[in-house]
Amino acid sequence: MKQELAKSYQPKDFEDRIYKMWNDSGSFTPHVDSEKQPYTIVIPPPNITGQLHMGHALDETLQDILIRWKRMSGYSALWLPGTDHASIATEAKIVEAMRKEGIKKEDIGREAFLERAWAWKKQYGGRIVEQLKKLGSSCDWTRERFTMDEGCSKAVKEVFIKYYEEGLIYRGKRIINWCPKCLTSISDAEVEYEVQAGHFWHLRYPLKDGSGYLELATTRPETLLGDTAVAVNPNDERYKDLVGKTLILPLVHREIPIVADDYVEMDFGTGVVKITPAHDPNDFEVGLRHNLEVINVMTDDAKIVDAYPKYAGMDRYEARKAIVEDLKAEGALVEIEDYSHNVGTCYRCGTTVEPRVSKQWFVKMKPLAQPAIDAVKNGKTKFVPERFNKIYFHWLENIKDWCISRQLWWGHQIPAFYCDDCGEMVVTKENSAVCPKCGKPMRQDPDTLDTWFSSALWPFSTLGWPDNTEELKYFYPTNTLVTGYDIIFFWVVRMMFSGLKNMGEVPFDTVLIHGLVRDEQGRKMSKSLGNGIDPLKVIDEFGADALRFMLATGNAPGNDMRYSDDKVKAARNFANKLWNASRFIMMNLPEDFQYHGLPEDLELEDRWIVSKFNAVAKEVGENLDKFEIGVASAKIYDFIWDVYCDWYIELTKPRIQAGGAAMEKAQAVLVWVMRGMLKLLHPFMPYITEEIWQVLTDGESMIIVESYPVYDAKYDFADAVQFENVIDAIRAIRNRRTEMQVPPSKKARVCIETTEPELYRSTAVFFEKLASASAVEVGEKFDMPDAATAVTDSVRIFIPMDELIDKDKELARLKKEQEKVQKDLDFLSKKLSNQGFLAKAPEKLVEAEKAKLAKAQEKMDKIVQSMAALQ
Repeated sequence: MKQELAKSYQPKDFEDRIYKMWNDSGSFTPHVDSEKQPYTIVIPPPNITGQLHMGHALDETLQDILIRWKRMSGYSALWLPGTDHASIATEAKIVEAMRKEGIKKEDIGREAFLERAWAWKKQYGGRIVEQLKKLGSSCDWTRERFTMDEGCSKAVKEVFIKYYEEGLIYRGKRIINWCPKCLTSISDAEVEYEVQAGHFWHLRYPLKDGSGYLELATTRPETLLGDTAVAVNPNDERYKDLVGKTLILPLVHREIPIVADDYVEMDFGTGVVKITPAHDPNDFEVGLRHNLEVINVMTDDAKIVDAYPKYAGMDRYEARKAIVEDLKAEGALVEIEDYSHNVGTCYRCGTTVEPRVSKQWFVKMKPLAQPAIDAVKNGKTKFVPERFNKIYFHWLENIKDWCISRQLWWGHQIPAFYCDDCGEMVVTKENSAVCPKCGKPMRQDPDTLDTWFSSALWPFSTLGWPDNTEELKYFYPTNTLVTGYDIIFFWVVRMMFSGLKNMGEVPFDTVLIHGLVRDEQGRKMSKSLGNGIDPLKVIDEFGADALRFMLATGNAPGNDMRYSDDKVKAARNFANKLWNASRFIMMNLPEDFQYHGLPEDLELEDRWIVSKFNAVAKEVGENLDKFEIGVASAKIYDFIWDVYCDWYIELTKPRIQAGGAAMEKAQAVLVWVMRGMLKLLHPFMPYITEEIWQVLTDGESMIIVESYPVYDAKYDFADAVQFENVIDAIRAIRNRRTEMQVPPSKKARVCIETTEPELYRSTAVFFEKLASASAVEVGEKFDMPDAATAVTDSVRIFIPMDELIDKDKELARLKKEQEKVQKDLDFLSKKLSNQGFLAKAPEKLVEAEKAKLAKAQEKMDKIVQSMAALQ
C-alpha cells in the first residue's frame, strides 16, 4: 500500500478536498441512459435569502442518503438542485437596504429596483448553495436552476396563459389576506394562526323607527365603519319580525338593513352579526348573497381612510381605541368581555393579516384539486408515513380559490396588459402588447405572481418543460420528494395538481415527510428563543459526517427529533472508532498487499463475519426501501462498532500474530468486510468512507460510484450460527465476571458443558484471549457446585470460584456495601413518606428522589444476589 491513513481523524483535513474530487470527476451528474433505470429527486428549493439551518441540514441529509444509495445501486440518479426567488422575503431585504440609504423603491422606479434585486441575488443568492456543499450534498450542480431563470420563467408564462385560456385563472374583486407590513396579498396557505388575547365589545345598534335596538358583539370594532348590514338567522324566532327593517349604524349614522342569512349561528352570542363585506371573508359572501355595498375603510398600511375624518390616518389599533371611547360616549357600548381567539398572521413577518376586498388574480382550485385527491387515493403517490394523507386531503377538500397576484416588483410579472383608453385586457407570452382596438401600447399589470406559482412547476420546469426535452422524458415523473410536514399545503399540494394538469402524470411517486429538528428541551428552534443551532459551526467542530449521522440516526419518518451536542459527539466517536480500526488493519497489511476478494477456504469465524455482513446488507437495503433511514443507520453502526471492531478484529489478532497462511486469510477477510461496510456506510457518512477507501484501495476508484452491497445467498453460511453460540458463551463469561467485579487481568479456568465439544475445543483460543480463560475444558457434564456459572441457549459454563475471588474478602466487601446502601434506602424512604415534603416540594424534585430510591433498591438487590452466590 502506497498511501497511509493519517494518525488521527481530522475531518477538516480532507472534507473539502474529497468534495472537490467528487464534483470535478462528474460523479454527481447522471446521464440519460436507456440501460439504466432513472431515479430523481428535486430539491425543495431554499430561498436565496436563506442560510443553512438545522431543518435544511436534516432535509438535505435525507435526500443525499437516498441519492447516494440509488447511485451506488446502479440507477441514473439525479438530484436536481436550485433556489427560489422568494419574492416577499427578498424584496423586503432590498427595500430595507434602500431605506438605510434614504431611498424608496418608488423613487427609483421598477427597472432600477430590479437591477438592484438581480445584483443582490448575484451577491448573496449562492450562499446557501455553498453551505449545502459543505454538508456533502451530491447534487448535480451542472443542472442547477433558479425559479426566475429563463427556462422556469418560460414555463410560468406557459402555465398562466394555459390556465387563463381554459378559464382556470380569472381576475376579480374578492376578499383576500393582506399584510399591512409587506404591503401585498398573501394566500390562505401563507397565513399562520396564533392565539391572541383580545376582547368582545358588546354594542347596541338602534332601530331607525326608534322601537329598540339589536345587541351584537365584535372583536374588531374599527371595522364598524364599513358595516353595511346586520344579519340574523332566518329560523331565529327572536328576530323574525325585524328582518327587512333598518338600523342606524353607531358613530357613522348610516342606515343599514337587517338581513336573514344561514351563516349566522343562533346559539352563538346574541345570534346577531354585523356584516362588513370589505373586511371579512364570511361577511363578503353574505354581502354577495344580499347585494350589499362593499365599503373599504383601510389604506394599504392598515390606516383609516380619509372618508372618516375623525379617524383618518389612524393605525387600525389606534382607531380601535378611539372608536371604543366614542361608542361609550354615544351609549352604544354595552360591555367589554375578555376573549382569546385565533388571529391570522403573515408567515413572513408575523404581522396580523387584514382581510380586505381587492381586485386580484385567482386560480379556480376545485377542478385542479380533485385529480390531486384521486392520485393519492388510488396509490399513484403515497405519503410516508401514511397518516399525512389526512392533512393533504383536508386541505384539498376544503380548498378555496388561490390568490396568485402579489403587489411586489421582484418576481414573475403577470403577463396581462391593459389599455387605459379602451379598457381592453390582453394576456400574452410576449413582453409587450398593443391594444387590439385602438393600436396604442398597453400597460403591463404591475403585480407579480405568488412565489409558489413558479415552485409548483419545479419537478418539470427544471427538466426543460414546456419543451419536450430528453431529460424531461427520462427523469419525469420524479421519484421521491423529501420535505417537512409544514409545507404539505404550501408546496406538495401545488406540485401535485400542477404535475397532473400539465404533464398528465403525478410529479413523484413518494412523499417522504420528516419532522422538525428541535432543541434538547423539545422546543422549536427560533430567533426569539435564541436556541437555534448553526449547522456550519457543528460541521466546523465535529465534521459533516458526524452531523449527518446524528440527523440520520435520530430520524423516523414524520416525527420531530431533538438535536444535542452529545449525540453529535457520539457520532464523531463512531467515526473515530472506524478511523482507528481502519488504521489498525492497514498497519497490519504488508506493503505489497494485493486484494483478490474472499479466500475460498474460510475459517468458522470468517464465515460468521461474512454471514453477519451479508445479513446486515440485506436488512439495510430493506430498511432503505421502506425509508427507515434511522433504523438502517443504527444497524450499520451496530455492525461496525460491535460486530466488526469489538469482535472480529479481536478474533483475528491471534492469527495475525501467528503469521503465515492463517494471517493472510485473516487479512483478506478483514479487508473484504471493511470494503463492504465502507460502501454500506457511505450514503450516511460520505467523507470518512471515501477518505478511508482512497487509502485502502490506493485510489483505484471512488467509493461514491462503487456498487452498494446486496444480499448474496452464497455468503449465507449455515454453520455461522455455531460461531454465534461461541460469541454468546464468551459474552456470558464476561458478564458474569463483571457482575462479580473480577478484573480482566485475573485469569481463571473455564469449563464448558456442551453437546458440541469439537466446536468449543477448536475455539478455545478465543476464550483465552477474550474471556480471560487460563485454560478451557470442554465436556458433556461437569459437577462443580462451588463454581460461578453462566448459561446460554447452547452451553453451561462453570468457573471455579476460588480462582476468581477470595470468598471471605468478597463477602466482607459486599457486607460493607450493603450497609451503606441500606442507609440510603432508609433515608430516601423516610423522606418520601413525609407528607410535608410531598406537599411542598416541586414535582420534579419528588420524581428525582423516587428515581434515587429505585436505583438504590436495584443496587441492593444485586448485592443480595452476589452474597447468595458466595454462600
